[in-house]
Amino acid sequence: MSINKLALIRYKTIDECLQNRQRKWTLEDLIEKVSEAIYENEGIRSGVSKRTIQADIQVMRSDKLGYNAPIIVIDKKYYTYQDKKYSITKTPINQGDVSKLKEIVSLLKQFNGFGYFEEMSEVVAKLENNLNKSYKQGKNYIQFESNKLLKGIGYIHPLYQAILQKKALLIDYKSFKAKNISQQIYYPYLLKEYRNRWFLIAKAKGKNVLITLALDRIISLQEIEKEDFVEHEGVDFETYYDDLIGVTKSEKDKPQRVVLQVDKLNAPYILTKPLHSSQSILKEDENGVILSIEVILNFELEREILGFGEAIKVLAPRFLVKKIKYRLEKTLANYLQNSNS
Repeated sequence: MSINKLALIRYKTIDECLQNRQRKWTLEDLIEKVSEAIYENEGIRSGVSKRTIQADIQVMRSDKLGYNAPIIVIDKKYYTYQDKKYSITKTPINQGDVSKLKEIVSLLKQFNGFGYFEEMSEVVAKLENNLNKSYKQGKNYIQFESNKLLKGIGYIHPLYQAILQKKALLIDYKSFKAKNISQQIYYPYLLKEYRNRWFLIAKAKGKNVLITLALDRIISLQEIEKEDFVEHEGVDFETYYDDLIGVTKSEKDKPQRVVLQVDKLNAPYILTKPLHSSQSILKEDENGVILSIEVILNFELEREILGFGEAIKVLAPRFLVKKIKYRLEKTLANYLQNSNS
């Protein structure tokens, strides 16, 4: 049984509603939420009918898609899951899909030996592991870094498609520092992940500088068909982040030579897992190692250095030395203040 995109949006929205047990869901509530989801994802304003949602619920209850969702009606009015932990996203995939996915994994594994597919080895391993776990209901033998509470992951696909198809986007966004939500037209260029958090590199309409938007701060987005897409000239996104730790950067920033002294205990860790691809050893002795990296000075670099605590000392440049020293003094002051209170 084939499923179209709108049906998937409806099933997913109904599922999210029924998982939310903080409120009671009438059929009218479900219709309203599904209509909102379809408008947000597809820009369709016509909404959905009562008959459509009733049919969706029957499909979800049945074995047609393998859901067998335990949807019950309380007081002849309120819809919910009988099993509080149930979700259609947790149901095992059927045998037909397993066979297809096995063929895909097998094909991808054949390409793993080629240089241009080396970066896919982790993706292939993750796919194979999840496939075996879902089909065999077995143990998880590979644990990848993840954050189940992270918001905004659902925007990855529509943003990727917008970048691919060169579509302008109307984005409602609220940064951590802002009091209110801002609405702006953006031209998306790149999706970037850093430490399991996703970011969109884009340019706002009327501006000529790149801006970094965190996906977990996006409130909503929609394509604007009549808005001409504006390319950003002069930037090669394949190499734009080569001189960077993290994602914080402007086009005017230039990399600087950062010299770090690492103690003997932590030197092996940093030598086997370099802070940056430009890392080079300047001196190595019984006390540890002195190394250098060529990077943009930004918040993520400071956080990386501070994460090693007393194990790392910044020797250059002078600006970074003062900045790290200031932040450590502030940290110490916080502890001293707490100890005196």
